[in-house]
Amino acid sequence: MTEPIILKGKPVADLNKKYCLQLIEENQLSPHLYVFLIGEDPASEYYVGNIKKQGKKLNIQVTIEKYNQISEDELCNKIIALNNDNDVHGIMVQKPLPKNINPAKIESLISPDKDVDGFHPLNTGLMLQEKECFLPCTAQAILETMDFYNINPNKKHIVVVGRSNVVGKPIANLLLYKAKNRSATVTICHSQTPELSVFTKQADVLITAVGVANLIKPEMIKNNVIILDAGMNEILTVDNKTTYTGDVNYELCFNKCFAITPVPGGIGSVTTSILFKNICNSAKMKKK
Repeated sequence: MTEPIILKGKPVADLNKKYCLQLIEENQLSPHLYVFLIGEDPASEYYVGNIKKQGKKLNIQVTIEKYNQISEDELCNKIIALNNDNDVHGIMVQKPLPKNINPAKIESLISPDKDVDGFHPLNTGLMLQEKECFLPCTAQAILETMDFYNINPNKKHIVVVGRSNVVGKPIANLLLYKAKNRSATVTICHSQTPELSVFTKQADVLITAVGVANLIKPEMIKNNVIILDAGMNEILTVDNKTTYTGDVNYELCFNKCFAITPVPGGIGSVTTSILFKNICNSAKMKKK
């Protein structure tokens, strides 16, 4: 068996960043992302801070409005005002949200043409109809990683572990697109699937986004499987330090794979670049 291919996210992300810089220069754009950060979640603060840092390098303005607490009505009023602000091209409400705010209500309120996260019901409907729209960033990141490394889903059995509206459901639907000849056979599982390994062992391509650290072990996969791990789980090491791992036990599964994404350094790094690409495309559409 040959050495497995490590599907690194950096070269994919670099292409997207180059696209953003070129689009901004050629169209004289001033893309502006507005982010709401509510509550005290260290992982969210790190992620949003990283978006601001990377945005600066790409000449994308990122405004972060942070609250320890805010009422749902007040947040809704702020979003409505931003929907009508022509200088704002993307609106993002970072999750998790406090219990007093209904995520579905917030997602539906953001204008579809500023919904750079791709969660608005209109964008979801357009995605199901295989029409142009903003797609959820992680699902799009998985597709672009597959394209970059010439992983053709056509006629493959792809098993998706995870059923969220953020990753699992969107990527399953995108892999079925007739128009782009993806035409995979897709099985969706999740953390409550009985005898999960019965399904994961059938996968030609295994996509995980379930949020359970090291859930997938070597006895759950077949030889020469391709794994795209979109999980990002915080764990403590034996010396009580924080580290991150995916849904797949990378070290133990590595030698059974034909190709595998690392965590970190895989799908996650591509996801942020997709967000920037969506913002730039929104700014271009607004200028037209």
